[in-house]
Amino acid sequence: MFDSKNPQRTPISELGEFGLIDRLVKNAKSKLPNTAFAMGDDAGLIDQGEYFTAITTDLLVEGVHFDLSYMPLKHLGYKSVIVNLSDVYAMNGTAEHITVGIAVSNRFPVEAIEEVYEGIHLACEHYNVDLIGGDTTASSSGLMISITATGRVRKENATMRSGAKDNDLIVVSGDVGGAYMGLQILEREKQVFIENPDMQPELGGHEYILERQLKPEARKDIIDLLHKLEVQPTSMIDVSDGLSSEILHLSKASSHQFNIYENKIPIDPSIYALCEEFNLNTTTVGLNGGEDYELLFTIGIEDHDKIKANPNLSVIGYVKEGSGANLITRDDKVVELKAQGFKHHEG
Repeated sequence: MFDSKNPQRTPISELGEFGLIDRLVKNAKSKLPNTAFAMGDDAGLIDQGEYFTAITTDLLVEGVHFDLSYMPLKHLGYKSVIVNLSDVYAMNGTAEHITVGIAVSNRFPVEAIEEVYEGIHLACEHYNVDLIGGDTTASSSGLMISITATGRVRKENATMRSGAKDNDLIVVSGDVGGAYMGLQILEREKQVFIENPDMQPELGGHEYILERQLKPEARKDIIDLLHKLEVQPTSMIDVSDGLSSEILHLSKASSHQFNIYENKIPIDPSIYALCEEFNLNTTTVGLNGGEDYELLFTIGIEDHDKIKANPNLSVIGYVKEGSGANLITRDDKVVELKAQGFKHHEG
């Protein structure tokens, strides 16, 4: 309850998601000697002697993070695991265990919750992760899923957001913007259905971007690839809130300036025609669309030859001394990047 002795009321919208997090944790101080890293990264790290244990938690809320009118329950269970495992991989670690907390209203039968857990079990099987516990409770406002993931990070491989240095290269895996465009397709077809329930959804030909939204994958394969290539990233983060936001996170944490090239941003060819159809700018979608769960990282320039021919990795820019981040446009103009932050389904 709001404390009447403190009349100040600051709207959350005034701070934004990242500003709110900074404000809530500003007074958190580590008290235990084995707390290696607590706040401000994709996962916390606990010193276990020969290695770190990484711990991360994400909460998914119906009506904010997912819409059950088009999100299959099995896919939801799968995705709820993926978003957590991605944070462990972003520390250059290996995910090992999860716990699941789920709150459900009485509109859900047992069979529906079993579908959610089918997806959870499938993700655990695919990523070789064990479900080891959790909690279930009632909800008066729909479905909520909170998952905590733990993993193991070799100390010499641990990668924070703060390690980028002058002349490093900026690299991103896969492509970006697909999940956002998948959401646009789903929202459009939902509105068509609301207006005319007899109309069948037109989803054909959009399988790739729909899967990017409904059943994303965490990039464990990229972590395995980097280990195989003997490439140690200097900083890393996963792309959950949009490429521009994540670049600014790395820039702030590393106290260096990040510069990326517009023509180097990896965008799937199918997105260009869709952006024209939806009257959206492709670069804006690539920069600000979220939930791609790709890995954004920096490497020393000496490692360029090791990764340059790999189709799963794109070098999109460079790091230099300074602060903030810039987009170098196709016509060589320099535009300051702003953190948009990915909006889910907030009204």
